Amino acid sequence: MKRARSVLICHHDEPLNRFGLARWLASFTDLAAIVVVCEPPARLWRRIRREIQRVGVLRFIDVLAFRIYYRFALAGADNVWAEATLNNLFQRYVDIPASCRVLETPSPNSAEVVKLLQQVQPDLIVARCKNILREQVFKAASNGTFVLHPGVCPEYRNAHGCFWALARRDLENVGMTLLRVDAGVDTGPVYGYYRCRFDESRESHIVIQNRVLFDNLDLLRAKFEEILSGEAQMIDTAGRNSRAWGQPWLMSYLRWKRAARRRTE
Repeated sequence: MKRARSVLICHHDEPLNRFGLARWLASFTDLAAIVVVCEPPARLWRRIRREIQRVGVLRFIDVLAFRIYYRFALAGADNVWAEATLNNLFQRYVDIPASCRVLETPSPNSAEVVKLLQQVQPDLIVARCKNILREQVFKAASNGTFVLHPGVCPEYRNAHGCFWALARRDLENVGMTLLRVDAGVDTGPVYGYYRCRFDESRESHIVIQNRVLFDNLDLLRAKFEEILSGEAQMIDTAGRNSRAWGQPWLMSYLRWKRAARRRTE
């Protein structure tokens, strides 16, 4: 039986996706191409402006404070965890096939990406990027483009859903959503929710949001095979609360960790 053709879209500075998830995807599909997004600095400044408009200057200072705190207090341990996880993925899955095309681009919506997708004609696209995709891109796959969103949708759409569920003590909704991309922000049809065991007093939100993906690869493979065969059922989310979240705040992080420590005492 001919395997489905797939394309992975990811960022250049996220090796767990670029190399680990790519091997996993190649283990049950014909991974035809990897689109590696190398964003220019101007894109970051646009995101900063949007976040300031969304939360205001004072709250953005809280966002910036958390970024600084994360870099010096948390990133080192997270990098060690990510490296160990990537090594495990290398042992579980064989290398990416030589036939897989790799395209580096400043945007997943660029003309060169559209051209590549027209040539490859994928059955499935898996998008692990921060960008909102153009319709010409997300409709290029015959079975759709899917995101593995770190957050339970529709309650935790947009950025850092796991963080905000933890910070709000909504522990039942710390998880990942498999959904098909549409024109909105994490508003497409939902095909599955995935959760995992985690230690919130010791682990960062980055480790936890990676766990809900990489601890569930076998279940995700089974679900994608259902989608590709036309047997998958969508989950009805009508009537549920829906909210788009943003970047973590240092004050929210500190309150979360205090609550997590009290819970384990």
